[in-house]
Amino acid sequence: MVVGIVIGVCVLLVVLAFVVPKLSRHPQRGAQKSAGLGGRVAGKAPGKLGHWLSKPFSKSQKAMGKSAGAGRKGRSKLPF
Repeated sequence: MVVGIVIGVCVLLVVLAFVVPKLSRHPQRGAQKSAGLGGRVAGKAPGKLGHWLSKPFSKSQKAMGKSAGAGRKGRSKLPF
């Protein structure tokens, strides 16, 4: 379920960054901020468990950033 949501957000960010590159920064930051919040909450678990629980959130943040960057990069290569 959560993986599907992250994939959906990444696809949405790619499309948004490709269509409107300058306006895609704010939604990207918002999505990464919400994933960061989940990671911070999960990281408060004791010991190694906190590290393990926060790892998926950091991976999803990284994926969101890469997908938005890929959309902007693809747009910049177009001739118009």
